[in-house]
Amino acid sequence: MNDQPKSFWRRDILPGLPLFSWPRRFLRWLFSWRGMRRMLIILAWTATVVALLYGIENWRGARAWSKYRQGLEARGEQLDLKTFIPKPVPDEQNFAAIPFIETWFSQRTNQKRWEDNYSQAVGHISSSKVQEKGSRRFTDLVAWEMAFVALRSGETNLERLEKLETAKLDPESRARAAPFVLEGLKPSEANLGQLRAVSGRPLSRYPVVYDLENPWGILLPHLASIKTACGRLQLKACAELASGQSAKAFEDVKLMFHLAESVKEEPFLISYLVRLACVHLAMQPIWEGLAEHRWSDAQLQQLQSRLQQYNFLADLKRPMDSERAAGILTVDLIKKKGLAYLVDIGETASSVPESHTVAKLISPFIPRGWYYQEQLNYCRLFEAQQKGTIDPIEKRVSPKQSQSNDKELQRQLASGRLGRSKAIIYHRVMAGLLLPALGNVTRRPAVAQTVTDQAALACALERYRLAHGQLPEKLDGLVPVFIPKLPHDIITGEPYKYRRSDDARVLLYSVGWNEQDDGGLPGKVLFDEKEGDWVWAYPSTQSKVSYE
Repeated sequence: MNDQPKSFWRRDILPGLPLFSWPRRFLRWLFSWRGMRRMLIILAWTATVVALLYGIENWRGARAWSKYRQGLEARGEQLDLKTFIPKPVPDEQNFAAIPFIETWFSQRTNQKRWEDNYSQAVGHISSSKVQEKGSRRFTDLVAWEMAFVALRSGETNLERLEKLETAKLDPESRARAAPFVLEGLKPSEANLGQLRAVSGRPLSRYPVVYDLENPWGILLPHLASIKTACGRLQLKACAELASGQSAKAFEDVKLMFHLAESVKEEPFLISYLVRLACVHLAMQPIWEGLAEHRWSDAQLQQLQSRLQQYNFLADLKRPMDSERAAGILTVDLIKKKGLAYLVDIGETASSVPESHTVAKLISPFIPRGWYYQEQLNYCRLFEAQQKGTIDPIEKRVSPKQSQSNDKELQRQLASGRLGRSKAIIYHRVMAGLLLPALGNVTRRPAVAQTVTDQAALACALERYRLAHGQLPEKLDGLVPVFIPKLPHDIITGEPYKYRRSDDARVLLYSVGWNEQDDGGLPGKVLFDEKEGDWVWAYPSTQSKVSYE
């Protein structure tokens, strides 16, 4: 017994382990030659199966995405974000190549750029939103006069004043206030003059740095500056109209249109939406000039011609295609840089450090094929979300289809914890991050197209009135002398509804987003998305706000 070799399994080495316990037997087998050989075989088979699964996932994802991408490209679709970047423009042809615009990219605040009282006053004018119960109203020039006079006298805190809103919207009160408003806007004129001086340049390319290594970090400071410039021009044009200076107001409206069009070639959806917002701002002085019969026939013809050129439904395709390309590029960047890049996009600052750590641990184990599946599902859901909502050739929009598509997208993405799990399992993470924000986009061009169509019709009706001393009984009376072809309601495809009153007042309306004819009654707000018609109307008297 004493001559037997010592074994690792001697009881004195593992004194706490029973002699014939199953852990002891398992460990003895595991570290035997036979056990180690079998474990190596199991590990080899496991590694082979894992490698095979990774290979299948990578092949399956790459094949599915490649086939789908080829189909899109065969239809002429652009999927590379680089193709959407505007080409360089010679300075002598570039509207954006002036010192004032350069400051938009080097200074942080509009206050430094403008150095005027408008920026201090605009937030305190209760009627700065020129609408009430779904109808337009005249700009409250008297309230603006109060604000500018207070600021000129040294008042720096307008909140101490009473509510800056008046009911003095009659022509006389507005005419008396107009000179004070124009005086208050004089500090803005030097900057507006720079923009006006180059408004004849045919092209525009702002000095945006198109960093495709981080497309979501591209800075667009000029968009806010363009919109604030249009805000000043809107107020200035309305004051000029009230004081009988229609020629100056006309030039300001044209500059507003030029500013709006200066971002037309940019690939960003936000640039497109700012363009629409600027066009909306230009509608207010056009409306006020028509309501008070301030525009001449020549001015009306030019305004009408400009308005009839717009097809915002067709113009939506480029920025939407760019959004899709940005999503595709983002997945490529995540594949290249790891999940930490996705965390930077989707997480709050407080959770980034912890999330970064988890992302770095997980990234090496994600099959590359899953990234391709993300791109595939993002594009499929993107197309499904837009399908059937807009017909740019026929200029039609389907609110019902848009709402149906959004509901289906929500079902596919399924919010909540379970939804996040499904998003990972079914490779819809990128779709869940980016597509919900596009849900209400369709309504924006629908509103813009409606308001420009109505404004063009209103210009033609005013020209008819100037020529004949009265409005036509039907819109058909405008064709072909005053308008070559009548625009149609983009919701129904039928002519816009039209009524006239004895005092040469006009009511034009679309059935609106609810697709119901409410007899020309607007919703709670202008272009309400839930109720009421989309109305272009003038007050029966200068002091009222709604059509009677």
